Amino acid sequence: MQAPVLVLKDSLTRESGCKVHHANIQASKVVADIIRTTLGPRSMLKMLLDAAGGIVVTNDGNAILRELDIAHPAAKSMIELSRTQDEEVGDGTTSVIVLAGEMLHVAEAFIDKKYHATVICRAYNKALEDALAVLDKIAMSIDVNDRSMMLGLVKSCIGTKFTSQFGDLIADLALDATTIVGVDLGQGLREVDIKKYIKVEKIPGGLLEDSKVLKGVMFNKDVVVPGKMRRKIVNPRIILLDCPLEYKKGENQTNAELVKEEDWGVLLKMEEEYIENLCAQILRFKPDLVITEKGLSDLACHYLSKAGVSAIRRLRKTDNNRIAKACGAVIVNRPDELQESDVGTGAGLFEVKKIGDEFFAYIVDCQDPKACTVLLRGASKDLLNEVERNLQDAMSVARNILKHPKLVPGGGATELTVSATLKQKSSSIEGIEKWPYEAAAVAFEAIPRTLAQNCGVNVIRTMTALQGKHANGENAWTGIDGNSGVIADMKELKIWDAYNVKAQTFKTAIEAACMLLRIDDIVSGIKKKQAPGSTQPSKPTIEQEGDADTEQMIPE
Repeated sequence: MQAPVLVLKDSLTRESGCKVHHANIQASKVVADIIRTTLGPRSMLKMLLDAAGGIVVTNDGNAILRELDIAHPAAKSMIELSRTQDEEVGDGTTSVIVLAGEMLHVAEAFIDKKYHATVICRAYNKALEDALAVLDKIAMSIDVNDRSMMLGLVKSCIGTKFTSQFGDLIADLALDATTIVGVDLGQGLREVDIKKYIKVEKIPGGLLEDSKVLKGVMFNKDVVVPGKMRRKIVNPRIILLDCPLEYKKGENQTNAELVKEEDWGVLLKMEEEYIENLCAQILRFKPDLVITEKGLSDLACHYLSKAGVSAIRRLRKTDNNRIAKACGAVIVNRPDELQESDVGTGAGLFEVKKIGDEFFAYIVDCQDPKACTVLLRGASKDLLNEVERNLQDAMSVARNILKHPKLVPGGGATELTVSATLKQKSSSIEGIEKWPYEAAAVAFEAIPRTLAQNCGVNVIRTMTALQGKHANGENAWTGIDGNSGVIADMKELKIWDAYNVKAQTFKTAIEAACMLLRIDDIVSGIKKKQAPGSTQPSKPTIEQEGDADTEQMIPE
């Protein structure tokens, strides 16, 4: 008898085959169960304690999963899903996980029956194609300029969030902000860059109703010399700089030998003249407000305030870009390159206001701003953070609709329609793939089922009634009213979803399910090569005198 051959080291554990599939499916189901209760308008909030001891209270799927520390590799990839969803379309982070979890759950039965994973994946991909076709069929186009329609849409997308109780407030803010920063690229395309040009400024205190979208920008800075410089300027001429207005210090140490003591005076005078020149170049254009990202020396300050110019220094680069977008100025790197066209004249008002105990500079009433600031007020930090997350979602939804003005019904109606259509189609599929295909169709019902569960109605009755209604194919818009759990027509209730959010949800969920099903081996316990200077040193090396001279000597 041969001796056993050891291929893998003892420290490695290897799981393969069915075991892995079951473990992965189990892990994904656990992740899905964590955030299952946060779907829909009757959703629960989760409270997470992070490492620093701070609290996050939220029901945004992505925000919850981001905070979790997870050991299982399959669960980690589920969390990536909600992140992609958040970056791609900004909404539907919860549904993606619930759907993917359900897809894997129905696949479990087939794996027990020794189906091959690729067969299941093929059926799933077929189901995905058909599902997207159904989406196209029931989607309806809308007019982007119809404000009430857009409001209804954004509202139904935030209806599941914590701020839904404040009604139109967040929806209004989101719509205003996204319409301001939308840029037409021509050919009917609109580009809306939320990250760069919409700044959310959270200031605790005040009422939530005081939140507003400014037609311009605000930032947490005061003018340099509050006593002398004007704090309110109507129709200011703004110059934005990216250079320090102070004397350049030499790069390395310079020694200047002074022979006569007048030379010292000359040196100082040169510094002063340098700054005076800089200021003169700026003042040629008669600005009312000079903003620089770098420092501003006292002397420059004096020259500017003598000319009646307000100055703000050390502004963040991103804020500077926003101001440039809002008032039409160009950021200039050297004062001697200033031109008349670089001066921003688009702003209607510059003023410094005190909110709480901090000063904020406003540049508002711009003519055609391409950047804006959303000012959020609220009772507590936690509340503000949650409102900001909801606002981000709302703005993403508004952006999606501006890009693809198409709608599908919400309230689980889309999923039910897709499910019913796929069930009918499954009878025409030949071979072994028919069963997984049918299972995928059933899996889509997870969303309406979860909605019904969260409303606390009789799930089985509601689901059967809904399935019956959709099986006849009479009305694709029948779904669950998430607040009461009653079966209703989504068109009348104005519960919509953006088309590309839904499409992205389906794609992400099914592709992820396929990926996790394809894993059939997990090898863990692979040792990392030790990084230099890491904790446990290997045996101390003792230098023999033979080694000493082989090492290169460091030249003096």
